[in-house]
Amino acid sequence: MRSTITSRGQTVIPAAIRERFDLGPSQRLEWLVEEDGSIRVVPVVASPVQAFRGQGRAGGSTARLLADRELDRKAEL
Repeated sequence: MRSTITSRGQTVIPAAIRERFDLGPSQRLEWLVEEDGSIRVVPVVASPVQAFRGQGRAGGSTARLLADRELDRKAEL
């Protein structure tokens, strides 16, 4: 797929790519220049929490957080 850069430095993302990656208006993109000189465009997730979702073990971080809070409560007594 190809697109053209306008005189203002803008380009259109082809509809097939927008649909495949669920990109919409105001979606932020990050442009990365690779070591080999190629350019990679990556959608930026607006919420850092959403970006992390699914990366850890199920219940792992919640269980650690609750355990840490319990230790803090005991230390205060």
